[in-house]
Amino acid sequence: MKKKISANSVPAVALALFLVLSAFTGRSSALQVGFYNRKCGFVDVEAIVRTVVSFRLAKDPTLVAALLRLQFHDCFVNGCDASILLDGPSSEKTAGANGSVRGYELIDTIKSILESICPGVISCADIIVMATRDAVELAKGGRYAVQTGRLDGKTSLASNVNLPSPSVSVSQVLSAFAKKGLTATDTVLLLGGHTVGITHCSFIMDRLYNFRGTGKPDPTMNPALVNTLRLRCSRTSSVDNAVNLDQNATSALIVDSLFYKQVVARRGILQIDQQLALDPLTKSTVAALANATNFVTRFGSAMVKLGAIHSGLPGEIRRNCRVINKR
Repeated sequence: MKKKISANSVPAVALALFLVLSAFTGRSSALQVGFYNRKCGFVDVEAIVRTVVSFRLAKDPTLVAALLRLQFHDCFVNGCDASILLDGPSSEKTAGANGSVRGYELIDTIKSILESICPGVISCADIIVMATRDAVELAKGGRYAVQTGRLDGKTSLASNVNLPSPSVSVSQVLSAFAKKGLTATDTVLLLGGHTVGITHCSFIMDRLYNFRGTGKPDPTMNPALVNTLRLRCSRTSSVDNAVNLDQNATSALIVDSLFYKQVVARRGILQIDQQLALDPLTKSTVAALANATNFVTRFGSAMVKLGAIHSGLPGEIRRNCRVINKR
């Protein structure tokens, strides 16, 4: 005899069926805002990501800069496909430029939670982009609507990592960004992400003591700042101290436009940041942003454009962000 389904159990059965069917919904051929709406039934995927990011940032606000860097380093190699998350003896993680990249554990945590709720649906690549957006918002950088629907890449090689260094010229940086479809204005906006984060003394010692072999500090750096940084970055110290990219203590962890005001005042820490305010190719854009009231909106738009970079290579939805799925 067939078991009769009661009227009260119908909603539960329907919801369970809807969740199963949603999990097998095909991915869109193009990125879109709200891609995961109803892909996991009534679960709000983006809200879960934001909750986890909020909890972790409350303990470690420096993760804002870490996530911005993580997304940038991922998207600049093979597009935004989470290839930077893959483990391996010669993976992107092992490249020198990625040696200090962090935030992997946070992405792992989010992925684990989402897999337990909605397995095989949310890509690691999308988690990076969503988590970074939420970190920016929580750091008072405004909320921008991210597009989702990415697939995770299957290739991760240190030899593919070719990121512009902080000591290259403005024209070289613009050229590198242009190859990714980003304009000069996009470049200036994205480098505005240096409004949060740190560098280390070893990266700026030449600017403080022996710029280009002159035996003198970089003449483009404010002399008062040189003196301040020399106290932290002594030539006799064996400790490679951290240095805030934003020297204003009250805004060092906030995503805002003060970065541009500081480089205009010749208080840029990294050479490339300072050159943005001096080079004819970017000087006017920096000056405009230093006095603009819409930086957070424009920064968000540039981040969306960065997040749209892709290689066109086949991908998958990794079950574990650190390894390719086993067939």
